[in-house]
Amino acid sequence: MREQLQRLPDLLAAHLQLSLVALLLGLVISVPLGVLLTRRRRWEPTILGAVGVIQTIPSLALLAFMVPALGALGALTEDWFGVEISAIGYGPALVALTLYSMLPMLQNTLTGVLGVDDALKEAAKGVGMTDRQQLWRVELPQALPVIVAGVRTATVWVIGTTTLSTPIGAPSLGNYIFTGLNTRNFTAVTVGCVASAGLAIVLDGLIRFAQKAVEARHRGRIRASLIAVGLIYGYTAYTFAAERLLSDGRPVVQVGTKAFTEAYIMGELFGARIEDATDYRTEQTKSLGSAVVFEALKTGDLHVYLDFSGTIWTNVMKRGAPPDERDAILDEVERVLAQEHDVVMLGSLGYENRYAFAVRRRMAERLAIRTLSELVAHAPSLEAAADFEFFGRPEWRSVQQKYALAFKKRRTMDSALMYAAVAEGDVDVISAYTTDGRIDAYDLTVLEDDRHAIPPYHGIVLLNGAFARANPEVVAALRPLLGAFTEETMRKLNGEVDREKKSPREVARAALRSLDLER
Repeated sequence: MREQLQRLPDLLAAHLQLSLVALLLGLVISVPLGVLLTRRRRWEPTILGAVGVIQTIPSLALLAFMVPALGALGALTEDWFGVEISAIGYGPALVALTLYSMLPMLQNTLTGVLGVDDALKEAAKGVGMTDRQQLWRVELPQALPVIVAGVRTATVWVIGTTTLSTPIGAPSLGNYIFTGLNTRNFTAVTVGCVASAGLAIVLDGLIRFAQKAVEARHRGRIRASLIAVGLIYGYTAYTFAAERLLSDGRPVVQVGTKAFTEAYIMGELFGARIEDATDYRTEQTKSLGSAVVFEALKTGDLHVYLDFSGTIWTNVMKRGAPPDERDAILDEVERVLAQEHDVVMLGSLGYENRYAFAVRRRMAERLAIRTLSELVAHAPSLEAAADFEFFGRPEWRSVQQKYALAFKKRRTMDSALMYAAVAEGDVDVISAYTTDGRIDAYDLTVLEDDRHAIPPYHGIVLLNGAFARANPEVVAALRPLLGAFTEETMRKLNGEVDREKKSPREVARAALRSLDLER
């Protein structure tokens, strides 16, 4: 718990930097737009419809869409104006959250202003008020409670949705939740959920207090409300500026990680090794999706991360079943990455973390199955579960072509939950990862891919090409890690995080010390 609470100030500040700025931008856009629609009613269906469509898009999908959208925009601005826009992190998250905040504020502004009593409007005209005076002195004051209700709704929505910004590289309280789920650290999940809910309650209460103060025309409370809002935004602005303007002057290496235990460990290990062996400091961007992390490496938003040859083979190179000469995959991956993407594959870390099918050991013994070929006859009576990607990946299509597996039922679930699901008998077969420490912890048997449908998954170190050429000392620092790990080693390290509840940083530091590398 102490370690989680130590992270809270930084993650809370990051959460505020996103959510409060998104709310402010949404308010600045929505209220004037809502007022405009009360004067231009023919535009109402089109604009409200467009904003409503944005609201129907699942928030995680909207956030993810912003990555390629800003990536394309960044390419244009760099060509035309020499200005780069990051495709991951704060920018795409801010745009998505701003869009997501608009509907309740826009709709309530429109409803509030249109709902002002016609008698009041007529009285305003009768005393000679202009349209502008009528808006500021009559309509907006009367509509204020309805507008504030929209702001309160948007605040709760945005505070909650900001937790989903983690997979696109924007730190938030969601880091607790995503990392905690993937490492089975429910203390971290609890801290993230409680902090996010508490923040939403506090901000909602503050807005409600300000609303009541305005309605009662209580100057002291209005002043207190403004001071409280000013302090919160002031703190947010200070932390934002401090992170970006105050540094120790050392060059920074951006290390990316995907959203699973092994990636967290190796990300911390890469960072520790770079800091030990060079004068660089490192920053970790965690829990990224496979497509997001690779695109971020290509654009230079990230400099180094752990990937797998099978992932590059299927997702990036769009290849199907692996060739008979399976070791040739590494050479082909290295060639394609360098020639087509300007990405340097430094080499293999010495182990594989393959996709594989796993079952309970007792069931494997009872059914006498050791291979996927032997599983085929039993599959129609079994339920299978996989992570969110697997059943849509080329590996599954290759398995279908070579084995024609037909399960009674297929489910997708978070990878952190499917191991417990198979161990408890909720499902019978899962798409496991061969270095996962939970294979041993849950007494599972990994079935042999005897027809070689799934490509090799060598753990490989990838670097942005331009960064690697400009910073050979970082490349030299990472090179001694190549070939230094085995599957058994990685299962042990993953198990220390998943079962023994050690932090990825602690495990990575201990593993690095055991290698006894020179500076």
